[in-house]
Amino acid sequence: MRTTPTPSKARSKQIPRSTEPTDAIALLTDDHEKVKAMFEQYEGLGDRAHATKQKLAFQICNELMKHATAEEEIFYPAVREAVKGADDMVDEATVEHASAKNLIAQIVSMEPTDDLYDAKVKVLGELIEHHVGEEEGEMFPKARKAKLDLMALGEQLQARKDEIELPRRMD
Repeated sequence: MRTTPTPSKARSKQIPRSTEPTDAIALLTDDHEKVKAMFEQYEGLGDRAHATKQKLAFQICNELMKHATAEEEIFYPAVREAVKGADDMVDEATVEHASAKNLIAQIVSMEPTDDLYDAKVKVLGELIEHHVGEEEGEMFPKARKAKLDLMALGEQLQARKDEIELPRRMD
């Protein structure tokens, strides 16, 4: 018999699966935590861990592209429609995504030995940390209060994320 972990443990230890319905905010928060952990892992790598850095940076970029694309196509429009006065908040989040995507394209097209590679990964992490703080502190509470169908949105988000795969090189 399978036991279900408590919600706090489930969020930190389990990655949502497309076959299990997941609340949209829980899914997005899980993504945030997963990427944060990957950035922390990257920061701990030595100066000569080039192959590991490149592999991890690609995983970070891939996860961020899946997350951002699904959010822009599914979650943000739902928030814009359901939350009164959400236009500025959603517009700002969309611009932050565009900045992140620009850095992602640069990182994926580079070699880990190139000048500014580590700096670009670090700046991407800082941008994402800021973005996550705004989403979790402002957007998610407003979305929850708006009584969106977060389970249906979660299923749509996961299905869309499952369709997306970042090409190895974007140049």
